[in-house]
Amino acid sequence: QVQLVESGGGLVQPGGSLRLSCAASGDIFSPNTMGWYRQAPGKKRELVAFITIGNNTNYADSVKGRFTISRDNAKNTVYLQMSSLKPEDTAVYLCYFGRYGVYYWGQGNQVTVSS
Repeated sequence: QVQLVESGGGLVQPGGSLRLSCAASGDIFSPNTMGWYRQAPGKKRELVAFITIGNNTNYADSVKGRFTISRDNAKNTVYLQMSSLKPEDTAVYLCYFGRYGVYYWGQGNQVTVSS
């Protein structure tokens, strides 16, 4: 089992920045991938970004150049630095840990971009 605890998120004005964190504990074995999905009301769940244990990254086109994902393997923690935020980035952001097709999820954090 893997437990994920998310932090960060909140309300920010358009153009602002936020950082999400997600700390994993439990059966943290390699290889694995961590990342975030987001879910906005009335929209499909969208993969935002992920990072492998070897620090290979992938981003949704909608966030490329604005979001940066990173991880600290010593702390089993992944970070999502979000900059130049737009109202359309408003969503619940869900951290995940994946290994060989098995996924664990964080509790989700609301990110609201509004003036």
